[in-house]
Amino acid sequence: MNFINIIRGAFTSTKPKAHDEAERHARRAIRNSFSFSNTVFIVTLIFLFLPLFVLVIYSFNSSSSMTWTGFSFRWYQRLLTERGLWIAFRNSIIIAISSAATATIIGTIGAIGVNWYRFKLRSYVQTISFLPMILPEIIIGVSLSIFFAGIGIPLGLFTIYIAHTTFCLPFVFLMVMARLDEFDFSIIEAAADLGASERETLFKITLPICKPGIISGLLTAITLSLEDFVITFFVSGPGSSTLPVFIHSAITKKGGITPLISALSVVMILGTVILCIMLRKFLKYIAAK
Repeated sequence: MNFINIIRGAFTSTKPKAHDEAERHARRAIRNSFSFSNTVFIVTLIFLFLPLFVLVIYSFNSSSSMTWTGFSFRWYQRLLTERGLWIAFRNSIIIAISSAATATIIGTIGAIGVNWYRFKLRSYVQTISFLPMILPEIIIGVSLSIFFAGIGIPLGLFTIYIAHTTFCLPFVFLMVMARLDEFDFSIIEAAADLGASERETLFKITLPICKPGIISGLLTAITLSLEDFVITFFVSGPGSSTLPVFIHSAITKKGGITPLISALSVVMILGTVILCIMLRKFLKYIAAK
């Protein structure tokens, strides 16, 4: 029997047991790390969305204070009759669309020009183009306010339009440049060999290929313009308040956030979610096409 046990022990290795033990430790470590990741993820979600949840609840408060007194839709009804709010909303839409369109046109042309042509100041043009994106918004707002006052342009919707175009331009430029970095310029050489002019190449080859970057830049510019407050605060004049400036003014006058502002915030959140869903479907349609 001892001889048989010796032979059996010779053919039986302890490595599989050690390997199984290592596997158990690895699985236990994965479970622990997974539970830790879940905890961090849940805490992050609570940190981000709990204030929005509280905002939604207090938008249905019947009282004008932040003390809950009952459920009511009065603040949503008041949104429909708040004339100053709708004027600010109209100004925001006008400024956002016009400045984003201008920034998209200039940024797209600039990005194509910088990629297409080689000139001495090319690197300096790229560096200067990114300055409005790097500088703090308060510096841009103050400098533009001083500039407009120096050349005698009264503050109003036009100055907000110029400021937003200047601020949004680098973002469009960057997105189109990122698209052009993946561009195969042998296609342009092939088009030139086939007799296509620069204009035909631009409109039939370059711009269609850059379409995702152009659309992304346009939508980003619209979003940045709609939400901007700091720059707009310095370059807006009487009767030219946008929605962020109107909200800040309402909070300052009332001494805090009122249920009316909460209701407006809820409407803006719903509008943002709807726009994101529509944008996602639109981008899927563009990609499939």
